[in-house]
Amino acid sequence: MTLRILTVEDEREMADLIARGLRADGYVVDVAGDGVEAMAFASDGGYDIAILDVMLPGMSGFELCRWLRRQHSGLAIILLTARDAVDDRVRGLDAGADDYLTKPFEFVELAARLRALSRRDAIGSTRMHVGGLHIDMTRHQISTDSGELRLSRTEFDLLRLLASNVGRVMPRAEILDVIWGSAAYIDPNIVDQYISYVRRKLDTVDAHVRIVTARGVGFELIAMDP
Repeated sequence: MTLRILTVEDEREMADLIARGLRADGYVVDVAGDGVEAMAFASDGGYDIAILDVMLPGMSGFELCRWLRRQHSGLAIILLTARDAVDDRVRGLDAGADDYLTKPFEFVELAARLRALSRRDAIGSTRMHVGGLHIDMTRHQISTDSGELRLSRTEFDLLRLLASNVGRVMPRAEILDVIWGSAAYIDPNIVDQYISYVRRKLDTVDAHVRIVTARGVGFELIAMDP
């Protein structure tokens, strides 16, 4: 299946370079120059991945990211930023982004991140029930008897991966490879960061599961009796 990508970049030369590279790799690409135009493109929910520049006129990439996440929970989002600052990365991930790239970057790195995002849907079957979690792979939703668990795309994929291997310790390196792809481009600490995000959200519902840390190895999802 050909994936549709929405690229939001106000620098026309950069937007054209990204779009040409993505189309050469077989993606269907639309380009928006600002947040308002991007919202109009995305209103039909027909995109698989969004690539957002942080420094956009009028509406920042962070604000657009939050809007897209509320409207389309299954959308994968990559943020592009010219500022190599930890605060910006954390702010972007908290806004619902799945990944980020700091400008300038090589197109091969962006392509690797996209391949990692696009292959996540190969994990597991269509539906799964673990503890009090009901996991719907098609709709990218996880719910409990008390309601839906609101997760970003990466949080969903991480919890789904752990649920697919319930009772098994998943090494950090394996999680990194499945969820983020090439480890050469990713800080390994991102696994621990997202585990903490998912744990906090599980604490807000009757999930009847917990994520335990195997010190020095990785993480394991354990189902508990109601």
